[in-house]
Amino acid sequence: MNLKNKQEIIAKFGANAKDTGSAEVQIAMLTKKISELTEHMKSNKKDFATKRGLLMMVGKRKRMLSFLKDRNLEGYRKLIKDLGIRG
Repeated sequence: MNLKNKQEIIAKFGANAKDTGSAEVQIAMLTKKISELTEHMKSNKKDFATKRGLLMMVGKRKRMLSFLKDRNLEGYRKLIKDLGIRG
């Protein structure tokens, strides 16, 4: 993920241009990284170190989504719809 992609994600999901710490932005960035690593894993099936990192990112995103769901249910629903995750 390059700087341009990060800036686009921050602009779309953040409150302002410097909002990198909000749960929505962090979840969106993790989702982008997860999709990139998933593509890598399709062609490199025996890359177990990457697989471990991917599973850790998925777990972290799950915990952050749970946090967001508890704090802001409407924002949670909007975010999962925008990102196209969870069915």
